[in-house]
Amino acid sequence: MQLQKAQIRSQLQNDIFLLQGFKPSNAGGNDVGLGIIKQVFPYSTFPTSAIHEFFYNGSEDASSSCGFITGILSSLMKKGGATLWISSSKSLFPPALKNFGVEPEQIIFIHLKKDREKLWVMEEALKCKSLSCVIGEINDISFTESRRFQLAVEQTGVTGFVLRENPKNLSTAFVTRWKIKPLATEKTDLPGIGFPRWNVELLKVRNGKPGSWQMEWKSRGFRLVQQPAIITVEEQRKII
Repeated sequence: MQLQKAQIRSQLQNDIFLLQGFKPSNAGGNDVGLGIIKQVFPYSTFPTSAIHEFFYNGSEDASSSCGFITGILSSLMKKGGATLWISSSKSLFPPALKNFGVEPEQIIFIHLKKDREKLWVMEEALKCKSLSCVIGEINDISFTESRRFQLAVEQTGVTGFVLRENPKNLSTAFVTRWKIKPLATEKTDLPGIGFPRWNVELLKVRNGKPGSWQMEWKSRGFRLVQQPAIITVEEQRKII
């Protein structure tokens, strides 16, 4: 009897994971090249068919979040399909997407001012199976609206990203919550030139383990930034 109950609980948990976008690698899951970060997700795979929200404060954090998301897109879009990007301005420089392995012509840009309009467009886009991903810069969103987004992607398999600047409402049905901040790049002979680096915080992940990492985009992929070794005074004396 106990064994049957355990099997039932395990099966229910697996069914819930699948609905939330967590899929075993043999069922089409995708770790999008995040390396060590993938270990915090159920089945160690990045959840597709799910909505991920990114909090930011200011233009620098916004640019970092967009860069990190574009790195994920480069993997998700390999299977084909276009991406819809909904924003309030034309601050994103399309040719820069090539640095992350994404061709600008693969992205459909829509510029809208009101969150109400963005909400409607994003929900309709998430219902479109021919799209690979949908990105929306939407600050204000209710739990009900976020739940409608999640229900839509569970039906279509589309992956969604929501960028939110200093949001007032923190209660959403989204599967993950991130905060990406810029880091100084590695020193090179040319000042200001280097691979983009970020402090990546996974603030919330359903059925997973939040964490923090320092990452960079190098050679068309995510890389963990190696922290410099701390040498104690005693070790310094030995070296001398």
